[in-house]
Amino acid sequence: MSIFTSPARLICASLLLAAPLSAQILRTELVASGFVRPILVTAPPGDANRIFVVEQNSGLIRIIKNGVTLSTPFLDLGSKISTNGERGLLGLAFHPDYANNGRFFVNFTNPSGSTKVNEYAVSADPDVALQAKVAVIQLISQPFSNHNGGCIAFGGDDKLYIGMGDGGSGNDPGNRAQDLGERLGKMLRLDVDIPPPYVPADNPFVGQTGVREEIWAYGIRNPWRFSFDSLTGDLYIGDVGQNAWEEIDFQPASSPGGENYGWRCMEGFNCTGNSGCTCNDAALTLPIHEYGHNLGCSVTGGIVYRGPISALGGTYFFGDYCSARIWSFRYDGTNMTEFKNRTSELDPPGSDIINDISSFGEDGVGNLYIVDYADGQIFRITSDCDVNNYCGTTPNSAGPGAIMGSSGSLSLADNSFGLTSSGGAPGQFGYFIFGDQPVSIPTADGVRCVGGNIFRLLPPQTIDGSGNVFNPLDFNTPPFNGAGQVFAGTTYYFQHWYRDKTGGPAGSNFSDGLQVTFCL
Repeated sequence: MSIFTSPARLICASLLLAAPLSAQILRTELVASGFVRPILVTAPPGDANRIFVVEQNSGLIRIIKNGVTLSTPFLDLGSKISTNGERGLLGLAFHPDYANNGRFFVNFTNPSGSTKVNEYAVSADPDVALQAKVAVIQLISQPFSNHNGGCIAFGGDDKLYIGMGDGGSGNDPGNRAQDLGERLGKMLRLDVDIPPPYVPADNPFVGQTGVREEIWAYGIRNPWRFSFDSLTGDLYIGDVGQNAWEEIDFQPASSPGGENYGWRCMEGFNCTGNSGCTCNDAALTLPIHEYGHNLGCSVTGGIVYRGPISALGGTYFFGDYCSARIWSFRYDGTNMTEFKNRTSELDPPGSDIINDISSFGEDGVGNLYIVDYADGQIFRITSDCDVNNYCGTTPNSAGPGAIMGSSGSLSLADNSFGLTSSGGAPGQFGYFIFGDQPVSIPTADGVRCVGGNIFRLLPPQTIDGSGNVFNPLDFNTPPFNGAGQVFAGTTYYFQHWYRDKTGGPAGSNFSDGLQVTFCL
């Protein structure tokens, strides 16, 4: 009779698909440095070898290729931009079919201070763009030097979205964010695959007199970084507040557009006292999250993680430029869960410090990056590796008890990890078990340290004459390449169960436990 009463005992060799999010251990690693006021990291869809870094004041777009920053810039717009205050080169977006058509788009302020969105194309050299523009997509006058927005991105509908600030100064003196005859204080939506003026027929204000048909949503102060969930198509907007509140706005992929996010009569969930709309009107779309200026002063909108750390999938990361705090949460369109302050966890090792978070970025395979504006550094979020014994062992017929160990690398890519147990009962058979929770429950003649969903690695193995047993794990074979896939950044709990006929009344025992967090 097995000591395990769970139905899981029927599964000979499988593994829990994902342990709780709280078990993850994340860290940041420095990818590159030496940039001058970087404000964005991005990559063409599916590009696994390059990331593109946008420098605000130099007007350069530079490439990090296979970990090396190329000396020749991808594009130099230095002579075409203004760089006073919040102005400069502010945005970059690659066409969804960039691999075939080489088209990309940039957002910058021109020498007169107006916002300009231009189309460019790559040259015969994939690491260098043609310097002449292909087309002017938008030209928008700016009344002040601040609140230029600047972020551009393609949605899951292959349309180009442009985030426009309210024109600047303070408290939106022209009430532009609520004026549908203005493009300022709006999210614009364009189809760059049709002729000018690029307005999709299904934009919410098409055909209305006195309204700019490019408008997709309005009531926005300064959308400093928005992004689309690459899996669901949902839109997240980080909208910078006035004097007291920062906010994250949300739009589901199913939305037909037309949302009013409430600026200038609302800042976060709070009434400003300004006219232009009615505070807390049912027609307004309120944020899904706000935070006060005790925690920062300028939100940097982030990205929903869809990269190689599978257990992080669906987690939205964002931060604050002033305080360099980093947070994450999950949102299902109705409820926010797993809100977490990640600042300490993502503090780089050594003497590096992440300051002035100007952007979060994503490469072609979903890795997430943090841009340090002040220090000119680019960091990547990755999972940490860790292995520790826990729970303690119990004496057996051979001595003080069996102890778990491991060999090889904790990197899943290396695929050299193995489990060991020493100090067991020589000549007896046993097998390794694992699960998603640590426990300490007296079982048989020992203590079971693995809980939650418990599974076994079979077939059983015989403990050698010295009390040792070894089980190499191959993550490319069953069960690990199927139902039992192991995820980087997630912690699992291992233990060895073995027969010990003369060690106690139950005739079986356990080693101590081994807590393992795998990394990429």
